[in-house]
Amino acid sequence: MTAQVTPARAACPGCVATAAEPARLIPEDVQIALSLPGIHCSACISTVERELNAHPGVEGARVNLTLKRAMIKAKPDTRAADLIPVLERAGFEAHELDPGALSATQSDKAGRDLLMRLAVAGFASMNVMLLSVSVWSGATDATRDMFHWISAAIALPAIAFSAQPFFANAWSALRVRRLNMDVPIVLAILLALVTSLWETALSGEHAYFDAALTLTFFLLAGRYLDYRTRAAARSAAEELTALEVPRAIRLVDGSEQEVAVANLRVGDLILVRPGGRMPVDGEITSGRSELDRSLLTGETLPIFAEAGLRVSAGEVNLTGPLTIRATAVGEDTSLHRMADLVAIAESGRSRYTSLADKAAKLYAPGVHILSALSFLGWYIYSGDIRTALNIAAAVLIITCPCALGLAVPAVTTAASGRLFRNGMLIKHATALERLAEVDTVVFDKTGTLTSGTPELTNLGDHSRADLEVALALAEASSHPLSIALAKAARGVGIKPAILRDVVEVPGYGTEGMYQEQRVRLGRAAWVGGKDCEQTAAWLAIGSQTPLRFTFTDSLRAGAAEAIAAFRKAGKDVILISGDTHPAVQALADKLGIQNWIAQALPQDKAAKVQDLSDQGRHVLMVGDGLNDTAALAAAHVSISPASALDAARVASDIVLLGNDLSPIAEACETAVKATRRIRENFRIATVYNVIAVPLAVAGLATPLIAALAMSTSSITVSLNALRLR
Repeated sequence: MTAQVTPARAACPGCVATAAEPARLIPEDVQIALSLPGIHCSACISTVERELNAHPGVEGARVNLTLKRAMIKAKPDTRAADLIPVLERAGFEAHELDPGALSATQSDKAGRDLLMRLAVAGFASMNVMLLSVSVWSGATDATRDMFHWISAAIALPAIAFSAQPFFANAWSALRVRRLNMDVPIVLAILLALVTSLWETALSGEHAYFDAALTLTFFLLAGRYLDYRTRAAARSAAEELTALEVPRAIRLVDGSEQEVAVANLRVGDLILVRPGGRMPVDGEITSGRSELDRSLLTGETLPIFAEAGLRVSAGEVNLTGPLTIRATAVGEDTSLHRMADLVAIAESGRSRYTSLADKAAKLYAPGVHILSALSFLGWYIYSGDIRTALNIAAAVLIITCPCALGLAVPAVTTAASGRLFRNGMLIKHATALERLAEVDTVVFDKTGTLTSGTPELTNLGDHSRADLEVALALAEASSHPLSIALAKAARGVGIKPAILRDVVEVPGYGTEGMYQEQRVRLGRAAWVGGKDCEQTAAWLAIGSQTPLRFTFTDSLRAGAAEAIAAFRKAGKDVILISGDTHPAVQALADKLGIQNWIAQALPQDKAAKVQDLSDQGRHVLMVGDGLNDTAALAAAHVSISPASALDAARVASDIVLLGNDLSPIAEACETAVKATRRIRENFRIATVYNVIAVPLAVAGLATPLIAALAMSTSSITVSLNALRLR
């Protein structure tokens, strides 16, 4: 990438005629984005940044723990393929993202804006309240008028600035001829200001400047609490698109050309090196290797890949170089189709109507009608438009949904804080309400109920000499079973045997020479072992009978407890996985899950969740892989572990921050309690209105009564919400 540098302008007019020096081309630094699904703490951040910054091609690297992403500024000749092995040697899984496909991270501008408006409203309301206390204490005539005019000078600009979110939302609703909660709020504020200015100009006794500011302050507090409970959520479909490989190696007449994936065409030959991700859908034309499909299909073990096998974008090539012929590129790839599936599912979830929206639908028109009737009644009774307008304003102010505005955010903030302390982060505004309605729980297997990494189960069945040979061969391979074997052997103090001519045979295993005997570690058919239902690797030493090393996918902490708690609560539990029938059945039997589905494709998972929803079920989906993303988006509510890829975490409503699954069941109980508190707050607001409205209609609601009533209802609602903590 290059940038043209414009020559500097001459310092004096007389130098303008001097010939400009030729423009120079200076290469720009490149931006590289890496997804880091395995990071979970500040120590991970410092390690990743240290390793990246130590690489000679890196100018600077910053890690975002929330997004699990590293943004790297590097020299022009530096590639992501150079940096991924650096992190893998440090123990971190890394995947390249396309910075151009990523949407810009939402800044905290909205939060700072709300906080600033809240501060202005709070400061102004305190000052106007001090002036109002003087009026209530007995200030009369010119002194009272002066205090009212000073209050107006403070309130008008403060409300014009602070109440802008309510004005904008109310106008958006009225423009399409509908009502929302902000419409009565804006009417109350405007009517309070108009009547207060009128009363002040006529030297009247009462003004509502303090009530209008207090109302604005409390409602902004509720709006800010609501904002703080939400994580910055980007579209999962965009995250899926960003996981597509941005560049690929195209083979043209035997030579390699690095090109943008957007420039690939159907029929192109593409070289995918070990560790690389498939850029397009295609068919292998040459080479042997193994493919990791776990992120897409949920299969625990890599599959053997050779000429003729069809591959999909997003799959990872593990051990040997492969040449593939593109059969689908761009929007036609399976990864892109999955992104479309997610986008459709996300749009379906947005149709959920929150409790606050349901309350607003009934409340707003009722308030308007009541205020209008009060105006008409008093005008007919007294014939004084000033009195009628004052009482109509009092009705609007005292019935204004201040308590309703706090009812939901106060509870969700308290509940979110409790869940966060238990290791769960609430991302979506209505997630708690939807979680409380759950009656069916769907789990993914690999990476969710299990850790997703194999563990050696029969280490003690082998002699030390055999383990030394196996360790030496295992450490020469990046295969997941070899890594697990090496970890287990090193854990009991085994040292590798001295081998020579050790090579990895892509798709089969590793082999070498030990004491003039050929030794092999790998697939049963290659080594001479027998196929079995268990996950296994085989070791052959010379002409000896091959030895079997068996593996299992370890259960995630708290999985059994979470499922037991759900079943005790009367919820149906379903296991859906892309893994093989024996692996899924074994786990289902171990956890006591009666209903399970194996070898499910991503669209199968989403279809099953949608089918359950069509039956009237409220589904909680728990998953972590790309193959779960569409199902997570389609579910009534969804949870993903923090170890999940970006796409899965973004598609979910709640993120499980730790490795323990047991808090999920408790989260459902907390959600039920939170929903109960929200309904209680609505009832409190209703009782408040039943008491306050007759006072306002009867003309007894002075500004003092209005301010005290609003404050009392808001504080009561907030205290009720704090019971959740």
